[in-house]
Amino acid sequence: MTRAAFDLTAIGAGLSFAGALDDLSTALDTSGSVVVTAPPGTGKTTLVPPLLASRRTGRVIVTQPRRIAARAAARRLAQLDGTPLGSRVGFTVRGERTVGPDTRVEFVTAGVLLRRMLDDPGLDGVSAVIIDEVHERALETDLLLGLLSEVRELRDDLVVIAMSATLDADRIAAVIGTEESPAPIVDHDVPAFPLTERWAPGSAPRLDERGVTRGFLDHVASVTATAAAELVRNDPEADVLVFAPGAREVAEIARRVRDRNSAFDVRELHGQIPPAEQDAVIRGRASEAQPRIIVATSLAESSLTVPGVRLVVDSCLARQPQRDSARGMTGLVTTAASRSSCVQRAGRATRQGPGTVIRCVDERTYAAAPARPSPEIATADLTDAALLLACWGAPGGAGLRMIEPLRADSLADAVTVLRGLGAIDDDGRATAEGRALARIPTDPRLARALRDGSPAVGSRLAAEVVALLGGDQRIPDADVARALVALRGGSTAEARRWREDARRLERLVAPAPDTRAGLDGVGLVIALAFPERVAHRAEHSGSGATFLLASGTRAGVSGALAASEWLAVADVARASSRTAAGSGAVIRAAAALTEEQVERAAGPLMSDRVEAEFVGGRVQARRERRIGAIVRSSVPVRPSASEGRDAVGRALRRDGLGMFAWSDGAEALRRRLALLRRELGDPWPDVSDAGLLASLDVWLAPELDALASGTPASRLDLSSALRRLLPWPEAVHLDALVPERLEVPSGSRVRITYPEPDGDATARPVVAVKLQECFGWAETPRLVDGRVPVLFHLLSPAGRPLAVTDDLASFWSGPYAQVRAEMRGRYPRHPWPEDPWAAVPTKHTKNRAAR
Repeated sequence: MTRAAFDLTAIGAGLSFAGALDDLSTALDTSGSVVVTAPPGTGKTTLVPPLLASRRTGRVIVTQPRRIAARAAARRLAQLDGTPLGSRVGFTVRGERTVGPDTRVEFVTAGVLLRRMLDDPGLDGVSAVIIDEVHERALETDLLLGLLSEVRELRDDLVVIAMSATLDADRIAAVIGTEESPAPIVDHDVPAFPLTERWAPGSAPRLDERGVTRGFLDHVASVTATAAAELVRNDPEADVLVFAPGAREVAEIARRVRDRNSAFDVRELHGQIPPAEQDAVIRGRASEAQPRIIVATSLAESSLTVPGVRLVVDSCLARQPQRDSARGMTGLVTTAASRSSCVQRAGRATRQGPGTVIRCVDERTYAAAPARPSPEIATADLTDAALLLACWGAPGGAGLRMIEPLRADSLADAVTVLRGLGAIDDDGRATAEGRALARIPTDPRLARALRDGSPAVGSRLAAEVVALLGGDQRIPDADVARALVALRGGSTAEARRWREDARRLERLVAPAPDTRAGLDGVGLVIALAFPERVAHRAEHSGSGATFLLASGTRAGVSGALAASEWLAVADVARASSRTAAGSGAVIRAAAALTEEQVERAAGPLMSDRVEAEFVGGRVQARRERRIGAIVRSSVPVRPSASEGRDAVGRALRRDGLGMFAWSDGAEALRRRLALLRRELGDPWPDVSDAGLLASLDVWLAPELDALASGTPASRLDLSSALRRLLPWPEAVHLDALVPERLEVPSGSRVRITYPEPDGDATARPVVAVKLQECFGWAETPRLVDGRVPVLFHLLSPAGRPLAVTDDLASFWSGPYAQVRAEMRGRYPRHPWPEDPWAAVPTKHTKNRAAR
């Protein structure tokens, strides 16, 4: 039986994008991939899927970055099609699926499609995939583009369309097109209604170390209430849309607006409210209902249409993932929203007519915001993405055509985690364990905790903990166990959704009875997921404490958890300032651990070894029991020879040869050898820092053994050590080539100062001698078989420099006269003859020389 086509005329009535369907059809006639750009609200999400379904026989999959958007888009299309949801149009999101055997268009989140492709890489029965809202650059969307480009190489009948409101169309077209040509671009633009911009900066700072300040929330609520009252006086049918960074701020602003003005129907719109409430907001209000103020997160920027909005109030804040690779932390941070996001938000006021945007900042602050949001692939934790790519057979995205590659440092961290989980092998390919973890729709570490924790604490408790940590619930005082108690007895939408997620996760593992009473196993489940975040209390003061994590991070926590000796930390974030406990990070979610649980969960991180260090000029060693960076016990011991040598080697790599006390004789010998190396090369040794460090076993082996056994560095004879490098038989000429001293005409033997081994390559040997000792000396001495002239520093009787020369004859014939004129009055007891050639060289005064 032939299935009836969608009535595009009826569905597209009143939608601007209906005028672009012919252009899209023409592009599809010549290409299996197309890029579609059109402003929000024009109807592309509603019209493109049924157009493809009418042209193809298989199912059309449409991805959305959020569950609320997928449900809303499916309900809207089913309503316009006049069919029940789940028949011709359906949706699948985490924990909810409404589809049937006759479903032609299925809306899904990108994560759902990614995991579906692991089991069905060829997408059997699917004729087209539409990736919507590509401009948001969600990590899962970026991954899908790469995977689908590879699928199309095997299935030239699969249509792939990338859609967005604002898009770097050429860049995306190159990714989803073919090697020969990029995908065609269908660009649908419509004249925008006029937008009035207003600025309403507040006096309170927007952010502090805790996040958005109360003062700024008060300011946004006040601006909203005042502007909304003004709006409805002029347009009673108009609604107001307020943008806040997260669910907590949404609730706080909504409460404050309700307190200020009861004439409005104040609604919240974010991912944590029940689907029925989300749908009620998106449907709009009845004509006789109160005017609405909808306070929303960024999900209302582009992926959802909220009808009736004429005024947008923008906090100009956003919440986005940010990774601190130094501490190994990833979390959501509140920051200034990009200007492109703010433009998208403002456009919500001009969907159906002229509108206004009020930005709660000044123009300078707005201009200082980033132009575009950072792609999630550049800032997020990549562990889940790396596992999916490994299961796909493209470790790290190798061979995939992606918008941009995964960041090398974040990918390396993710690979380390996956290897620790046993999820990938040495080649980066997914193991059987990895494939099992990838099929659990949560972070691989939480999936591991669910699988390993169920036999230990019971499948129910393990699923409850994983559902809580894998969701986006706020955990008061960071106490996961207390949050579980509240959710178990809660009747809120958040509690109901958590229970549904927990039941779904529990079905994914083998049933296991509870083996512990109460909540004693909560910390163990967390520690199984994040063993490197097992933490020991380091400092305790007042109501706060600082904990040292096994990873080496120090983080603060307050409240009841501060009294625990051990914690299993699920979430730790960088603080914008020092916490009360004095650390630069704050624990966001944790539970108490027992000593037994610590050893069970963090076993691979436990060590019992001797730690030897070169400190204060000698090797010192301690036997330490550790869990990662946490020292459980430490006692002094005598190091073995190998441990001592390792300590010395580390000190040499860290401090170089400066860790030794070089005697004057050793330093002088090294400089003499350096000059020979510079002028003659082999076989004279390289005694630069790099050369000596590279040949330690040749010249310093006995001394290294002595150091390793405890001999202080100050007792080493480095002169004897350096002489091991002397080449034979050439070494017999050492004193002739580079003598230690030079005999001057007065009979004195003056020490020669040779250039530093790692200094100026043109530096010369220097002899600093009193001028009177060199009277009559015409020919400047040369060293290294006449290759290097000595540089003389001629000194006054008091030892101060008078002249620098490597040409004594020229000095006596010229500059000497000026020196004599200046010095003979200052040093009358010393000889300053008019004719230095005829004078007797001396180091004494005139009277003593005469005697």
